[in-house]
Amino acid sequence: MRYILCDVFSDGPFSGNSLAVFPEASSLDSRQMLQLTRELMHFESAFLPRPENADGSRPLRVFDLEEELPFAGHPLLGAAAVLHHQEIPEDETEITFALGDRQVALHSTRRGACFDVRMNQGKPRFLAELNGSAAGEFASCFSLDPGDLAPDLPVEVISTGLRYLVVPVQQGLDKAAICVPDLGQRLADVGAQFAYLFDINRSEGRHWTNDGRIEDVATGSAAGVIGAFAHKHGLLNASGTLDLIQGQYAGRPSRISVQVESSPDGITAIHVGGQVTILGQGQFAVLP
Repeated sequence: MRYILCDVFSDGPFSGNSLAVFPEASSLDSRQMLQLTRELMHFESAFLPRPENADGSRPLRVFDLEEELPFAGHPLLGAAAVLHHQEIPEDETEITFALGDRQVALHSTRRGACFDVRMNQGKPRFLAELNGSAAGEFASCFSLDPGDLAPDLPVEVISTGLRYLVVPVQQGLDKAAICVPDLGQRLADVGAQFAYLFDINRSEGRHWTNDGRIEDVATGSAAGVIGAFAHKHGLLNASGTLDLIQGQYAGRPSRISVQVESSPDGITAIHVGGQVTILGQGQFAVLP
């Protein structure tokens, strides 16, 4: 079973978020996909069953170390770059992935040895706002004080596919760490699946698995959420764009480009993208 190794949201090799893409995954079942992901110990892995659907979309399945995900960020960008690299000679292409019932459109441009890939995360859903003591309680879950939170901004649950609790801070990102054993349950209690810390002054973020054991270095699924949050609270520049940095505390500097399109009726689309570098390939001689 062959896989392609790439770095997503990178400025070149050995930066950004590493990813294994399995381009010939038709024979694998869910248990095998999960076990292969755990064996490689990337934050997530992407699996491409064949053939394509009747409408031209490509089935895609994404697993993290615990379960299959209904949506993700860097696995979609990395999988699009791998397909472009292996199957499409043109310098630009459009690829649509089908994750269950959801379709996600991506645009890939070949730039030398790398690929510039962008996806449309669609319209956000604003689900809940937390203020006051409720916001302060979540700050303490990340070893932060209420004074570290950004003033006059709520802690907010937003989704562009996955439900993130956005914790906006004005300081303290460097000392942040999950310090409670039940963060997943606390997030579920407010309708969220994951949490993302966002420094509004530096446009920098941090995200971990809910048990705090692994820090993600570039969270594409959260970048669209941050774009929605920044648009709602007037944090975007005049062009509606945001360069989100992440990963320095995990030793893997990453950069995510976010562009928000809007009308008088609200946000119409959020585009998330970045550079993908193909590193090489590997092969499993045996399967789970």
